[in-house]
Order: sequence, then C-alpha cells, then structure tokens
Amino acid sequence: MGAAPRLGFLGVGWIGRSRMQTLAEAGASICAICDPSSEMVQKACKLAPGAAVTDSLEDMLAMGLDGVVIATPSAFHAEQAMTALAANSAVFCQKPLGRNLTEVQAVIEAAKASNRLLGLDLSYRHTAAMQAVRSLLREGTIGQVHAVDLVFHNAYGPDKPWFYDAALSGGGCLIDLGVHLVDLLLWALDFPIVVGTHARLLAKGHVLTGKEVEDYALAMLDLEGGQVARLACSWRLHAGCDAVIGATFHGALGSLIFTNVGGSFYDFEAHLARGTSRECLVSPPDAWGGRSIRHWTEHLATDRHFDAEAGQFARVAEVLDRIYQANARRIAAIQDRPLGAKLWVS
Repeated sequence: MGAAPRLGFLGVGWIGRSRMQTLAEAGASICAICDPSSEMVQKACKLAPGAAVTDSLEDMLAMGLDGVVIATPSAFHAEQAMTALAANSAVFCQKPLGRNLTEVQAVIEAAKASNRLLGLDLSYRHTAAMQAVRSLLREGTIGQVHAVDLVFHNAYGPDKPWFYDAALSGGGCLIDLGVHLVDLLLWALDFPIVVGTHARLLAKGHVLTGKEVEDYALAMLDLEGGQVARLACSWRLHAGCDAVIGATFHGALGSLIFTNVGGSFYDFEAHLARGTSRECLVSPPDAWGGRSIRHWTEHLATDRHFDAEAGQFARVAEVLDRIYQANARRIAAIQDRPLGAKLWVS
C-alpha cells in the first residue's frame, strides 16, 4: 500500500461530508475543502480540521493534490472533473458523471489523456447484498436470466432547487435514482448491449411538457441476449414507507433478489427464491455507504493511472440517454398523431 493520497473535497454538502467522514475515519489525508457555503465549510472543517479552505477548484489544484472528490450540482461535474484531470489530479465524482453521454464521454477521454484514475459513486454495487447477488449470477445459480425487475421509489424529493432545473440536473428521478438501477442491471450481467428501449416519463402525473423534470419514470429495456428489464423510479411516491429499492433477476432455476428492508434507505437483504420458498442470503447490518470512495482511494494509493473500467460509466449514460430519447419520440408522436389514433412508440 502506498502513502495516503492527498485529497481535496469540492462541494461539502450532506453527501460530500458523508464521504469525507468515511475517509477521515480511515485516516485519509484530506488537505483541501472548497464550497461556496460558509456553513457547509465550517461543518466540513470539523471532520478535517487540518484542511486548507480554498476559494476555487483552481486554488485547490494548485496545491498539487493526488485526487479531488467532486460533490457539486450535476451541471458542473463534467467541467470540474476535466479541469482536475487536466491538472493531473485523479477524480472521484458523485453521480451522474455528466448530464448526458456526450459529457460523460468527454470526462472519460480527459481521464485517458491525463492517464489518471476516474471513479464514480455508484454505491449500491458495494452493498454486501448486491455483491452476493452478482456472485451467484456469475456462478449460474439461477440458470440463464430472462427478466429483471428494477425499482427505486423515494417517498421524498430532493430539497435543492437545481434538481428541478433540467439544464442543471440533466433530468429528474431517472438520472437521480434510475442511474443506480441501470448500473446494477448492466454491472450484474457483465454489461450486455441494450438493443431496444420503451419509456414513459411523467411529471405530477402528466406527460412531460419540456419545462419540467420527471418525477416518475417507467422503462422497458430489451437486451442483446433476449432478456427484458423493467425499470421504475420516482420521487414523492405514496409508497407507504420511506423507499422501495430493489433489483430482482429471474432465471430458469430461481430468482435472486436484492431489496431494502422495511422501507429503509440503508438496510438491504439478498434472497434466493425457488418456487414458493425463499432463502435469505445476506441481511443487515452492513456499513456500505462509503465503500465506493474507499475502493477508489485504496486504488489511488497504489496506482493513480487510468483504469479502463471507467468506460462502464459511458455504458450507463448511454442507456439513460436512450430512455430520455425514447420518451421524447413518444411525446413527438403523440403531438403529431390524428385525434383518436392508437400509439405505441419505442
């Protein structure tokens, strides 16, 4: 293991501080903090009292840091990541890496050009429950997967105004929550190609007008191996609990189930179902929240160079783009169809 990387944190709201706390408890070298909110900076300084407070990303990069952790509004992720990479700093970014595939690809190319490590906080991969599901899928425990059900319903919505501005966020609940579902689908099945996409996105129960972001998203994805995946996610759904989160993989010999427990955002189980029986494979407690950034930091300590697995981030962004595009085509077809005509658009 090499020396602890010298890190800077750009954006120290709740999620930034959460990741900072994980690393501080692990003895990481947190050298710099930057955030326009003095309140957030003060809270972050309590976690890393020796860190310098800088006025800008450029000032932070002038310190010659090994890596920068980005937890700012989504609109800034791509540009800030590319700026850091151009300064030969590795990057760990909150999701999404960019608002669309074009931005994501640009960041990946910047990481390649600078030969620096690029990480993204796709945290649900790192739960013990999802790790168990993926392992058994690879072992063929349920045989050939033919269908996948993915869900992330949140009884609440984001509390920052920028989430509701598509220019700043890139979209609504799909890019906020659905990004995790798409990642779990592709990652668990070793990144199959999506060959068909059907989608319907709603805002407050109505078809998107173009001025709103979606608070309910429903998509069906056809995969190259013949499998079909159904994805549903939402903000402020009347779910009767805080959240409904899950990924279920159906095969000829059984089903593997990743699910939250009792509506929790933090507690997850894995189950193997056969017929009417169900076996619990993994149950809480599981302190998974900071594993993604710890994995990146540990990698950075031994090898700061570009890792080709970052190309997976573009695969996820491509599917999100396809869902948004499928919905846009559907809206266009509705606007153009004769009154009373039937419609099915993919």
